[in-house]
Amino acid sequence: MMATKKEEQAKITPQGAIDRLKAGNKRFVESQGVNRDLPAEVVQTSTGQYPYATILHCIDSRVSAELVFDEGVGDVFSVRIAGNFVNDDILGSMEFACKLAGTKLILVLGHTACGAVKGACDDAKLGNLTTLISKLKPAVAAVDSPSDPSERTSKNIDFVNNVAEKNVYMTIDNIRSQSAVLKEMEDNGEIKIVGGMYDIKDGSVTFYE
Repeated sequence: MMATKKEEQAKITPQGAIDRLKAGNKRFVESQGVNRDLPAEVVQTSTGQYPYATILHCIDSRVSAELVFDEGVGDVFSVRIAGNFVNDDILGSMEFACKLAGTKLILVLGHTACGAVKGACDDAKLGNLTTLISKLKPAVAAVDSPSDPSERTSKNIDFVNNVAEKNVYMTIDNIRSQSAVLKEMEDNGEIKIVGGMYDIKDGSVTFYE
């Protein structure tokens, strides 16, 4: 198995990119990963890269996009930030990835038991982390249930996971509303913007399409 080639990137459709990620995650979960020659992929991609997808996901050490989707060198753009939200820098990176570098898909990937989301649920404060966590508070507020404040904390894992899911959807909305470039590409059918949730217990990804 070699890295994605230029002709492969050009040929793949946005739906085809989703299907490829799904197939890769299935291999990961079933421990049937592709046998890769990573040093050979390094050499192959030294003259150019042709990734087919851009994946925004958390810095959590258990959630590495290349691993959970069984991809190699040069296959995906990996954008990582605690809480997998967007800002101007990340949106600019996505615009580069899609408009200039040719990826056909943006996947916003959350994960269960997210520490950043837990911090937002608990209104944690610590240096610059306080500002980061504030970006996730709209998702906390958007989850109505439970209404009892004592149940709206990191101790309630169902609440945490519901907030993580809501954050994925809100991040997708923010991409569309804050990037005219990406919105136009999606409207034209050039790319898809979808969400997903990684389960840290079994390695599976549920897609929100």
